[in-house]
Amino acid sequence: MSKDSATNTNKCSDNAIDVALMLRVGQQDEQAFEELITRHQGAVIGTIVKMLGANSDAEDIAQQVFIRIWKSAPRYKPKAKFTTFLFTITRNLVFNESRRRSRKKEYSIEEREEEFNIQSEDSGTTAPDEQLLHNELEKAVDKAINSLPEKQRLAVILRRYENMPYDEISQVVGLSISAVKSQLFRARHTLKESLQQYLDE
Repeated sequence: MSKDSATNTNKCSDNAIDVALMLRVGQQDEQAFEELITRHQGAVIGTIVKMLGANSDAEDIAQQVFIRIWKSAPRYKPKAKFTTFLFTITRNLVFNESRRRSRKKEYSIEEREEEFNIQSEDSGTTAPDEQLLHNELEKAVDKAINSLPEKQRLAVILRRYENMPYDEISQVVGLSISAVKSQLFRARHTLKESLQQYLDE
């Protein structure tokens, strides 16, 4: 069996487990709900942090995601992969939070600069170690991703960090597959320009 085939088989079995758990949640099975949270909480929180920033109250928003999962479980129909359903709910809450911040201007330029500050406190040293350079690059990547338009940013995060296929991203983001590929192409071009100084090094 090829590596791709094995990966697809694993994803299919993972989805079968998720669907079975979700159907049990629909019967008010709290243990199944806890298992779903354990399986997906890390990915949901990670996506929220990458979309909204480290000071995003990600755990609170993730809790809202799973509350919605619990409330919608009795009506759940496995028409698509469970992760598509999960990340669509995550998208809605993240976009709502983003719009709320934009309206109230709670996420100031100063907070962004503090949160994504590329310059390390140790940057004045003449020989920064490899870990420091790695951390600096990671922060630069986060900052570059954060500067992307909302749907581009989500598509990049789902593709880069969740290894989600194009068809599933299209359902989560609400765009056609060709539009998703176009968004990702533009995003990669933007990120390449933003990170050019690191690529040159």
